[in-house]
Amino acid sequence: MPEKEPQVTFTDRRKISSDGEIRPEAVAEEEAARREAERREAAGKSAPPVAPPAAETTAATAKDETGESAPVHEGEESMPEGPTAQETAESHAAYNQTTKQLDELLRAKAPESAQLGPVAFEHLVQSMYMTAMMGLGAGTQPGEKPRVDLMGARQTIDLLGVLQEKTKGNLTPDEARLLESALFELRMMFLEITNAIARNASNPGQQQQPKRK
Repeated sequence: MPEKEPQVTFTDRRKISSDGEIRPEAVAEEEAARREAERREAAGKSAPPVAPPAAETTAATAKDETGESAPVHEGEESMPEGPTAQETAESHAAYNQTTKQLDELLRAKAPESAQLGPVAFEHLVQSMYMTAMMGLGAGTQPGEKPRVDLMGARQTIDLLGVLQEKTKGNLTPDEARLLESALFELRMMFLEITNAIARNASNPGQQQQPKRK
């Protein structure tokens, strides 16, 4: 029995017929596609907004010590946690052990050199005092132009002021007197230099007149 030849059906997808006219089927297809696009656009506009994840909301909450939910302000989540008391004690002990070994090594290598004692509060004040003085031009060699760093000196003076405020009531009379004297001298020297700069700026072209014979 001879096999039946497969039948192939061709669908005419052309929008314009062989006579040059627009086919009605093409017009109907375009109209259906336009209506479908309008329907999808209307459905997208009427969809409810999606709520952001809870982790991204600015009004996040956390539990306080009592277990109650407390608001977490912006920026608090990024603050790193401090070390525990055990970690602090261990690092302090390891640091002391290392510095002790270093001092013993230096004494063995150079027994005639001056040995550093324990650091005290007055060493901190003196170090910051000298830093501010260098910023105000002190320590300049003879014949050299003073190198003044007013902003750096001001920052160091302000840091000493913060130190005075934060250590109030915890210093010995000698420590409080040392800090107060250092701040007084630095502030007076700062004012003297800034006043001199202001005078020179107000009279830029003033020069000393030569004396007549």
